[in-house]
This record gives sequence, structure tokens and C-alpha cells, in this order.
Amino acid sequence: MGGIEFLKGHGTQNDFVLLPDPDGRLELTEARVAALCDRQRGLGADGVLRVVRSAALGVEAEESAGEWFMDYRNADGSIAEMCGNGVRVFVRYLVDSGLVTERDFVIGTRAGDRPVRLHTDGSVTVRMGPATITGTSVTVVAGQPFSGVAVNVGNPHLVSVVEDDVDELDLRDQPDFDEDVFPDGVNLEFINLLGDNALKMRVHERGVGETRSCGTGTVAAVAAALHLAGTDTGEATVDIPGGRVIVEVRRGGSTLTGPAEIVARGELDEAWWAGLGS
Repeated sequence: MGGIEFLKGHGTQNDFVLLPDPDGRLELTEARVAALCDRQRGLGADGVLRVVRSAALGVEAEESAGEWFMDYRNADGSIAEMCGNGVRVFVRYLVDSGLVTERDFVIGTRAGDRPVRLHTDGSVTVRMGPATITGTSVTVVAGQPFSGVAVNVGNPHLVSVVEDDVDELDLRDQPDFDEDVFPDGVNLEFINLLGDNALKMRVHERGVGETRSCGTGTVAAVAAALHLAGTDTGEATVDIPGGRVIVEVRRGGSTLTGPAEIVARGELDEAWWAGLGS
């Protein structure tokens, strides 16, 4: 077979196509990413993770301590800063493939370096950096407004506490949000406070739609819940449709721990890839 290598993986059912491209030779256009992620005409995924060396992208040593850079693209082909679930899958691939031999190392992202640890059970802990409260805003779902806490986790989020069960929300369409506050779009999290340091969450991701999970979104959700409780430190489990993760928020930093699975590998047809053009 002579094609373009790919893998398929997921973190709490937030699924990704991985493209090993150590030397940065692939022309990864919006059209190609969108086609790959399309669940009818492509492989189907919430996003694409290109596995590329930092040096191949011109990232100098003083900019990143990580040899490997996670070039993350949303399902619509747009470039995103970070993805907490994606990092975990990225880490699992690097270690399983032998490209990294340590279990503690650093991944470069557009939101900065992310130190990671692969545990013996296959789960991954990612040091996500600070979760910064940046204000408040409002989103509207099917005509119903929800106030929320704006949180930056390297990418923008708006977290709304919902009194009714979040399972009842209709997130099929893009909820409205204030584009003056979020000119580059925003990830929208809707949470139920379950007590005993536990949350339940659904998410509508920027450039994707509703997904089964969002790693940075779970960190934003816990940070927002703590903020509303009058503190900025704590730990909580977050149940999302795709499973459960553990988030710890501390002053100046946060961690996300959850599963990562590689489920398939194969080759993309080169004629199909070329036919998508630029």
C-alpha cells in the first residue's frame, strides 16, 4: 500500500484523526481537514492532530521544550490553540509508537508547552496551565438565555450553570453568543452542580458542534464552578457524555486526567487526498 498514514483515537469519545508527519511535509489545508473529519465522506472525527516535530514548524528551542508539537485543527478545518482530550491521545500515540520512551515529557501546542504523564493504566495527566476567569457573558440556546462565566484555558470558554438537567438542552444548532466578547468564537459549556466535588457537563465546541467531551472545557467548567463558590482552588470529577475525567485547579495551574485510546490505523488513498486540492 502506498498512502498517507493515519490513526484514529479518542479521549472520552472526543475523537480524532492523527496524521504522523514528523518532518512537516503534509499540506494540511482546511478542505482536507474538513473532508477527513466528515462522517460521511471521510473518516469522521471532531478534529485532526498532526504529529510533527517542533523544529519542522520553525519552533525554536527557546519557544518550546517539547520535541513534538500538536498541530490541532477543528473539524471545520480551522486552527485551534489547544485540546485537552487531543493531547492525551497524542501522548498515547507517541509512547505506543516508540517516538518517545519516557512517560513524563512535554508537548508543544499553540497555547504553550503542556507537560504530560502517561500512567500504567493508559490514562494521561496533562498540566493544562492556568484557567483564567476573564468576565461574564450570555449565551442563548433555542431562545433561552443563560448567563455564564468566561474562562480562558489557552482557548476561550463560556461556562453556564444550568438548574435543569443538561441532558434536556437542544444543542443541535450553534447557540448564540456575544461576538464582541468572543470575536474568534467560543466553546460553550453547560453544567449541573452535583455536589461532593462533582459536575455534569455538555459542550458545544467552536468549529465542531456538540461533542461527547472537551478537555479544556472540563477544566473551564471546574474553574468556573470554583469561582462561583468563592474560591480558585479545588478538584472535581466531570461527567460528560463520553465518560469521566478528573480536574484539579490550583493558583497558576490546572491538571486534567483521563483515558486515551488508539482504536485504528491505516492509510489514506493518495488520489483521494490529492483530489481535495488546496
